[in-house]
Amino acid sequence: MCGITGLVDFTGADAQTLAAIAARMNDTLAHRGPDGAEVWLDLPAGVALAQRRLAIVDLSPAGAQPMVDHAGRYCLTLNGEIYNHRELRAALPQRAWRGHSDTEVFLEAIAAWGLEAALARAVGMFALALWDRREHVLTLARDRFGEKPLYYTTVRGAFLFASELKALRAHPAFDAPLDPAALHQFLRLGCIPAPRTIHAGVYKLPPACTLTLTFAPGCSAQTAAASLPRPYWSLAQMAAAPPLDLGEDDALAQLEQLLRASVAGQMVADVPVGAFLSGGIDSSLAVALMQSQAAGRVKTFSIGFADAAYDEAAHAQAVATHLGTDHHQLYVSPREALEVIPALPAMYDEPFADSSQIPTHLVARLARQQVTVSLSGDGADELFGGYNRHLLAARHAARLEQVPWMLRRLGARALQALPATAWDRIWRVARGSRAPVRPGEKVHKAAAVLAQRDLADMYRSLVSTGPGGLALMPGDLPAWPLQEWQGPQGQGDAATRMMLSDALGYLPDDILVKVDRAAMAVSLETRAPYLDHRVAEFAMRLPARLKLRGGRSKWPLRALLHRHVPDHLIDRPKQGFGVPLDAWLRGPLKDWAASLLAPARLRREGLLDAARVDSLWQAHLSGRSNTQHALWNVLMFQAWQEHQGGGGTG
Repeated sequence: MCGITGLVDFTGADAQTLAAIAARMNDTLAHRGPDGAEVWLDLPAGVALAQRRLAIVDLSPAGAQPMVDHAGRYCLTLNGEIYNHRELRAALPQRAWRGHSDTEVFLEAIAAWGLEAALARAVGMFALALWDRREHVLTLARDRFGEKPLYYTTVRGAFLFASELKALRAHPAFDAPLDPAALHQFLRLGCIPAPRTIHAGVYKLPPACTLTLTFAPGCSAQTAAASLPRPYWSLAQMAAAPPLDLGEDDALAQLEQLLRASVAGQMVADVPVGAFLSGGIDSSLAVALMQSQAAGRVKTFSIGFADAAYDEAAHAQAVATHLGTDHHQLYVSPREALEVIPALPAMYDEPFADSSQIPTHLVARLARQQVTVSLSGDGADELFGGYNRHLLAARHAARLEQVPWMLRRLGARALQALPATAWDRIWRVARGSRAPVRPGEKVHKAAAVLAQRDLADMYRSLVSTGPGGLALMPGDLPAWPLQEWQGPQGQGDAATRMMLSDALGYLPDDILVKVDRAAMAVSLETRAPYLDHRVAEFAMRLPARLKLRGGRSKWPLRALLHRHVPDHLIDRPKQGFGVPLDAWLRGPLKDWAASLLAPARLRREGLLDAARVDSLWQAHLSGRSNTQHALWNVLMFQAWQEHQGGGGTG
């Protein structure tokens, strides 16, 4: 796990200048790799590759990067882990190995088989840059789900790439303006989907893609960078394949075998390894499979809040006690959580507004005190039907579309007529302790879905965290196509198509960004066993009837977990991982938010519609509606802009 960066320079810079620029870019990534910093040059070609190292496998200098293969043709800088490097090493010709790092094995696999074949055989998470010294070809590649980030752009006289945007900004010629279309996407979704970034002309390499650039003598950076990313793997193709014809017992047996192998492979490291444990289905099963294969007690980590609606610490402790893990938990005060907020713009580098970024960073910080690697349950919801929208699609999508749209709109308006807080009170009276978490928010969300015309529109409503970018921006900026975020398309059952949409959009652009930046800010490597591509391929071919049963989600994972943990410890409503943002915005965050949302400030900056934003803010303060998610989008953009030096005082 590391931070990588590099450039191809066309200005004829001397070695000292080229190395200094690369080192300056590399130093911005010190949090991703505190264990070492290296720069490698191919001066005649104007190439500089660099890495900040977080040593995980082979802690010796033999594992340092950038690394040149034994024949001297390729130089590789890689961020991430190749979990099956031992199997790849056994398949390669015998040679005198320098060490036992996964990077050395993968580099020699590339030299022996070619990059595409090496990628096809690799099990891992990674972002990499490979320089072919003989052919003058630079290839960027990213893992199948996009667990590791990779950005690229061209500037005056150079092509740049890096693990984070801050490294690109460190190049003296970087001067990319804000992209209004990306801001529109962000205000709607709370994140910026690949390939866009907040900067025009700066791109994210999409997951499961390579970008191959040929730097022939005499060409410009713009000419060389004209290539387009090319996929080397497709989850959509797996979802389109015929469903597996398996009975329950065979399905569970095959899934358990795949998950046990994935967890075992991801436990391999030369540093301490632990796991996040929320007490929910996904993390509990991952920890159960870890503990069953560990030589000692697995270290597990969770955080708690005083607000019961957001606290899962007691559930996590109960699961940890049953499994016998070495459990560590921290109850976080509102003050400790709020202290994270000023660091978010620098941590995420572009506007990012999933508020669970706050507890994610806190639990990562707790874990880093004892381990360098932590496994998580990320990816299970998207692959096995863990969201309420998947159940909605399975049970009601066809019937909802049969109800005339105008009738559904009227019903939606009736549900939204009562404030979310009023719905909360009604549910508490009707259900008492059995009331779901934050029911009023869910009622309003369901009403928004009812008002949509078709399943794709319903999906877009469900994943939207704001009222729509255009509603908060002046002018007539056209809606930008959201690609994987468009919602269920094509044939097949609605629930599976919705899971695929989540796995291709929401997962890499929101969930994995959140976890990577929150953890790497404290130099913690996170690993996601559910995102082993063999597990994912199996999951996408598993019929929806084996995932969603009896009105409950993730049946196969529940069934496997019940073999390790009693039902009463895990059978409870899905809670999520969040913070009481709505109350904070009316309380301890009120003055901070009011400054960033001041109408005079917004009018002066000219990017957002001051009147519309103020209307959202006043509605939230009054309690008439809970607009926390839309407001958080705006606040994270304003805070980012201020961090970049573009904001002012209201």
